Amino acid sequence: MDLGIAGRRAAVAGASRGLGLATATALVAAGVDVAICGRDAERISAAAASVGARPIVADVSTVEGARGFVAAAQETLGGIDILVANSGGPPGGGIGAFPDAEAYSRAFEQTAAAMIAMCLAVVGGMRERGWGRILAITSTSVREPLAGLVLSNVARAGFTAFLKTLATDAAPDGVTVNSLQPGFHATDRLAELGADLDAIAATTPTRTVGRPEDFGRAAAFLCSDAARYITGVALPVDGGRLSGLQ
Repeated sequence: MDLGIAGRRAAVAGASRGLGLATATALVAAGVDVAICGRDAERISAAAASVGARPIVADVSTVEGARGFVAAAQETLGGIDILVANSGGPPGGGIGAFPDAEAYSRAFEQTAAAMIAMCLAVVGGMRERGWGRILAITSTSVREPLAGLVLSNVARAGFTAFLKTLATDAAPDGVTVNSLQPGFHATDRLAELGADLDAIAATTPTRTVGRPEDFGRAAAFLCSDAARYITGVALPVDGGRLSGLQ
């Protein structure tokens, strides 16, 4: 299927590995000129070389760093038609692990405010050109809060509300705004956590663990011209694990 985005320019944050890199890979395959970022210069350079993308060293866990990545990507690419907003999550722990509100403020900056800063930095240019795609990688915790991840649950839900609001606001100007909520995928991160992939597969309706390329292809579609009539959507990519109707 021709996604209709060959020659477009994309900035993909947090893409030295995992789902961010899988998304960049799918966009490059669709003919998109892609810039990716990561904190480690050696790792991001190797990742970019492996998929044919442009490397940018940036830490998008802060508002300043997120803005810096967008500015560098705009200079490198000559503009941004597609933004994939992605970052690592805040520390794990339940309510009792974070007795002060400051922890929530820090989590919100990393997982919501920095991502919002990226969106705001690109949406104006997209609206002026009459075409744009903003896609965020969030979490299924937006729909079903996860035990032991209270900071992530709160911050990602707030960011998702921003995305829905922005989608409505930007839609008349040809800009779509969506998010993907990943379930379990066979990434390096999951392996580092010692996850039992067989047990995960056994409790997933598809009886499989997702492959990074599964996620990347879904992301590329939402960034495509073919998805012009899809906006304001928060789509789980989880093999059917979520049990709710929405």
